[in-house]
Amino acid sequence: MPLSEGDPAPDFDLPASGGGRVGLSALRGHKVVLYFYPKDDTSGCTLEAQDFNNLLPAFAEADAKVVGLSPDPVKSHDKFCGKYGLTFPLAADEDKTVLEAYGVWVEKSMYGRKYMGVERTTVLVDREGRVARIWPKVKVPGHAEAVLAAARALP
Repeated sequence: MPLSEGDPAPDFDLPASGGGRVGLSALRGHKVVLYFYPKDDTSGCTLEAQDFNNLLPAFAEADAKVVGLSPDPVKSHDKFCGKYGLTFPLAADEDKTVLEAYGVWVEKSMYGRKYMGVERTTVLVDREGRVARIWPKVKVPGHAEAVLAAARALP
């Protein structure tokens, strides 16, 4: 069943870039921007990561933590962060449990071929751990700014 605004956000604890771990319950009390993306170091995912990274000071002012999440391994995340100077955590969900819990691991189709992949989606979680806003099928240009505006509007 897909996630809806107002639902409790599924908790997780995953290995992350930089050798640490990231979990939703550890961020309770802050607003959390969870952005789900298909693959490290691809054009759209790089632009999205850079947009969030460039706005990190503004997200911090809004008391919002940014976490990227994809099925890529930590080693790939570390390389991606190093290459583009990303300073927020990228969580590695290699077994796709969190992606499935958030309903973003879906069947996709390209050139008539069906395959499973990540639907680019962002979820804004409030301070109590509830889903405040969902952006499905994200188009990258202007997206990070829209998420920032929603985070600022959230108490």
